[in-house]
Amino acid sequence: MPQDLTLILLLSFPLLGFAINGIFGKQLPKMVIGSIATVAVFASFLLATSLFSRLDGTTIVNLFNVLDFENLQINASFQIDALSIWMTLIITGVGSLIHLFSIGYMSHDEGFYKFFTYLNLFIFSMLILVLGSNYFVLFFGWEGVGMCSYLLISFHYNDAQKGIANSLAGRKAFIMNRIGDVGLLVALFMIIGQFNTLEYTKIGHLIESNKALTGGAMFFITLSLFIAATGKSAQIPLFTWLPDAMAGPTPVSALIHAATMVTAGIYLTVRSNFLFELAPFTQNIILYTGLATTLFAAFMALRQNDIKKVLAYSTVSQLGLMFVALGFGAYTVALFHVTTHAFFKALLFLGSGSVIHGMHEEQDIRKMGGLAKLMPITHFTFLIGTMAISGIPFLSGFFSKDEIMAQALHHNTFAYIVLVIAVTMTAVYMFRLYFLTFHGEFRGGDQLKSKVHESGPSMTLPLIILAILSIFGGLLNLPGLFFKNSAHWFDHFLSAGTFGLNHIHPVHLDFATSIQLMIFASIVALSVLIWAYLNYVKKGNIAKDDKDLNGWERLSAAKLFVDELYNVLIVNPILAISDFTGKIIDIKLLRNGVYALADGVLNSANISRKWQSGFLSSYLFWMVFGLIIFVAYYILKISVWH
Repeated sequence: MPQDLTLILLLSFPLLGFAINGIFGKQLPKMVIGSIATVAVFASFLLATSLFSRLDGTTIVNLFNVLDFENLQINASFQIDALSIWMTLIITGVGSLIHLFSIGYMSHDEGFYKFFTYLNLFIFSMLILVLGSNYFVLFFGWEGVGMCSYLLISFHYNDAQKGIANSLAGRKAFIMNRIGDVGLLVALFMIIGQFNTLEYTKIGHLIESNKALTGGAMFFITLSLFIAATGKSAQIPLFTWLPDAMAGPTPVSALIHAATMVTAGIYLTVRSNFLFELAPFTQNIILYTGLATTLFAAFMALRQNDIKKVLAYSTVSQLGLMFVALGFGAYTVALFHVTTHAFFKALLFLGSGSVIHGMHEEQDIRKMGGLAKLMPITHFTFLIGTMAISGIPFLSGFFSKDEIMAQALHHNTFAYIVLVIAVTMTAVYMFRLYFLTFHGEFRGGDQLKSKVHESGPSMTLPLIILAILSIFGGLLNLPGLFFKNSAHWFDHFLSAGTFGLNHIHPVHLDFATSIQLMIFASIVALSVLIWAYLNYVKKGNIAKDDKDLNGWERLSAAKLFVDELYNVLIVNPILAISDFTGKIIDIKLLRNGVYALADGVLNSANISRKWQSGFLSSYLFWMVFGLIIFVAYYILKISVWH
């Protein structure tokens, strides 16, 4: 099958699933709805593997022309290269597992067909984003995933207990992403002004032939792109929407946090590598923003008690790690961690969904414990995901984190120290979460314990597959001290097949330094594991109630009061201004003005309609009265002239 036809079919399957379930979903059985949605995404995954096996440089597939001005041409076109196809494999591969999991998880939900309709549209939008050959097509996918995230986060807007909170969470995500989207729009207009094109490859070639844009223009373009990335990929200051996105059903959390939306900012930066390489000051901003985000988010996660909130702040922290790599110009290293993170974070979120499902919607880890015996498959797979993200030796997260740490050690000692603290906290809060959930005595009461059960095959099968990927995902980019002939396969694959990256290669440390770095990372992760086991299993310590927290624990539990600070500095003033302007402009000027005009028309009508009484005598009176006035006027006029 030709590449262009394969690509069109790849995009069409999720769109077709969206259309079928959206139009006919109310009349279809739930199993048919779930199967259509899942098969649609899995079919796209198979087509993506076909394109992956036939990759040969960069191929542009042009569907049609959108705009054709004198100096500007914009096409609805798509780009097949190493970066776009790899992202497609992640989106459709992990996405199909999340769809399969959702069949069991959402089986009792009244909005079943609507949920899968939105999921398919989400996948389609993300595919548009990563497969577009220009910023114009990317923008449509960018806005599409923003819209779908709003629909899915606030999916249970009519819930009797949490409906308002769910709606507010969706609105928060929507508004914060719109703030970032302003940056993307500004960047697009500046790019058009500088290059007269939005095509990635054309911009890159123009930069290669003209280095004059290394000054202010390039800085403002890249800074605007990074502002857009902070919105989608939840970096300081636009990160607080992502933890609140937990209001959506758990499979949505897995889809947003692992395979789709939050990776969009990373993808945008990697795709625009030829721009960022000419803006070193922007790269420094990216670096220190990533450092601050990974550190503060890890701290916030230390004392969260909602199983999904812990994982949410973990995602923000891991995204910060990826931006640190981008700040160093190590684009393939960032994408390597995107890949392994997709495996173990999807596993952890789906695992938390399995726990919540088995616990009958309970999310507080203070009411859990001892689930290892009650939910053995969920327990084992969740343990693998915990070890992978914590950097236990030879699992996927160990290798991808180690690559970022190596870049920091080579470029910036301060950054390395901050990352050591951040990854240590990651191991602390993850093993705390694991041991409090699956070990010790069950703390939810005998009545709830009698109802706890392992999830069904449609939910446990994706967990097993993701656990395998979380174990072996590190093989994609093994360092040279293991297999020299196939060392850093992922780096070479992306660099050779992605425009711009063939000139940019991450630093690889020498053998001795690499060994020392890996030993140190292993000691840190294993030490935290032993400490957490002794603290939460042997000593039997449990999560404290809020009233028992000390100073730093209160700061962590309160998420450093960032939301409260935003409310004081931004939200409340805007509401106050809106209230004031509403009372003055909307009510006193507009509403009262309209009412006054209406009253004036009504009063004048009341007066004038008396003239239309229907009585002949009245009409004769007014006719004679008018003639008298008319004659008197002319007599007076003549007398004045003379």
